[in-house]
Formats: sequence, C-alpha cells, structure tokens
Amino acid sequence: MNNHKHPIKALLFDVFGTLVDWRSSIAREARELLSPLGIAIDWERFADAWRDQYQPAMEAVRSGALPFSKLDVLHRRNLDIVLANLDLGRIDELTRRKLNLAWHRLDPWPDVASGLSRLRTRFRIAPCSNGNISLMVDLARRNAFPWDAILGAEIARDYKPKPIVYLTAAEAFDCEPRETMMVAAHSSDLGAAASVGLRTAFIARPDEHGPGTGESSASVPVDHAAASLHDLADQLGCA
Repeated sequence: MNNHKHPIKALLFDVFGTLVDWRSSIAREARELLSPLGIAIDWERFADAWRDQYQPAMEAVRSGALPFSKLDVLHRRNLDIVLANLDLGRIDELTRRKLNLAWHRLDPWPDVASGLSRLRTRFRIAPCSNGNISLMVDLARRNAFPWDAILGAEIARDYKPKPIVYLTAAEAFDCEPRETMMVAAHSSDLGAAASVGLRTAFIARPDEHGPGTGESSASVPVDHAAASLHDLADQLGCA
C-alpha cells in the first residue's frame, strides 16, 4: 500500500472496459456496417475475436519487435487478421476503414459521464489508456467525458503495463506517483500501476466480456474498491 499522508491530486483512468462497453459497441457497429453486405455472423463473437488480437499486437510493440504504432494502426492490422480468419477477405478497403473507426464510437457505462464530473470537482482527471489521442478525444466528445488532458500510450510512446506509461501520465500533471491514483476495472492494470508507486482504485465491471464475465472484485491489493464511479466519488468525498 502507498503512503496515505500524501493527498491524491490526480486520477488516471483505464478506458476500454472500465469506462466504455467495447464489446456491445463493436458488435453493434460491425452489424450495422456488415449486415448490408449480406454478412450474418455472431457479432459478439466477432467483437471478442477482434479484442483477442489486442494484447498480442501491443506485446509486439512492448517487446521491440514493432516500432511504436498508434492503437488505430494496430486495430487495423488486427481487423485484417480477424476478417481473414472468418473468410471475409472480400470486404473492401473503405468498409474496413469505417469499421476500424468503430473504436471511436464506443458507448459508456451508465455511471461514467456523471461520475467523472463528480470526481473532477476534487481531482485533475485524464485517461491513461492504450488508445491513441484522437480515439480518446472522439470518445470524450461523443460521451461527454470531461477530461483535463489526454494522457496514456501515445504520450509515453509505449503500452501499458510498461511503467513509463503510468509515470509519464503522473509527471504530465506535475504529480508524484503517490499523488496519483489509477482507476481501472482490471487487476493487472492496477497491479502494474501500484508497482511503480501509484495509488489504485478498482471499479467492478462484471459484464465487460458478456454477462458475468468481467472482474467483479480485484485480485490484487487496492486502495479503493467501488461498484461504480459514483461509489468511488462517495469514497473520495466528492460532492
């Protein structure tokens, strides 16, 4: 656990899964774009297959096998892989470009916009996401996320859970790690943040990968565990 004598000044947020429901959103976007082409597949499984390529693609960057690339670029590489695996190679370039931008059109969990607004009354807030800046901006504009800055992978030129991503975000706010709290629905993210000195808050998103398939409780020690952003705002004394 971190030194609680130092007040928290900034909150950093994971986005995919913690703030937005990527699975239902990608399924919806894929259905809207591909159904008119006569394609009928399990859209939730399509979303899962695309997401399954996420960590391997970032690991290629983290390991140095690939130079740093924005997540939009990795998502497109991953989309091409998934379409080939599903024998959907006939899908044209324009449709692929539109579909790749589906990640910019994800829906939030119901508590997020209002919860972030409450938390912002006491703290600086920013995403610390693997998503690139334009993606984060589009999600914020679409869903009324009131960020003070856009931080994360593109600023650090690397991907979580590498330490530099968390430390660069804290430094951008002129905060020490112990003055910064990482908020996420994923124990692995919080464990990595804590290992470099950040405080941590777990948000339960038990339906992230479908009903009952997300994390309902943290598997690592955390400073706060909350059922929603409003629960966290209550715990942190926000109006």
